[in-house]
Amino acid sequence: MPNAIRGEAALTIGGQSHTLLLTLGALAEIEDGLGLADLSQIGPRLKQARAGDIAVIAAALLKGGGGSLTPAEVLALPVDLGTLMAAIAQCFARAGLKSEKASAGELASPFASGPISSRSG
Repeated sequence: MPNAIRGEAALTIGGQSHTLLLTLGALAEIEDGLGLADLSQIGPRLKQARAGDIAVIAAALLKGGGGSLTPAEVLALPVDLGTLMAAIAQCFARAGLKSEKASAGELASPFASGPISSRSG
């Protein structure tokens, strides 16, 4: 069970619960995995996130929560995009970077003014 006070969020996949946590290490992994020079570039990058970007972010947050999945393993998970993105958004929100009111189909951009939609068009 995730501890919201600590900033943890839950991701349930196939009946198994995983913990996501935005740590300094997770931020560094996100920067490196997305090829960013610094934290200020995360928001603009998330506005045009690709599936691989989401996998990098999810893997870093899962590692922060004690997991060990790689981005490639995240891409192979049997989880729908909306569920994954809602868990990521909740993790950012619990870290104090974004409102938890983002819908399940949106990824919170922690360093930009708005959420990123997972829907096209």
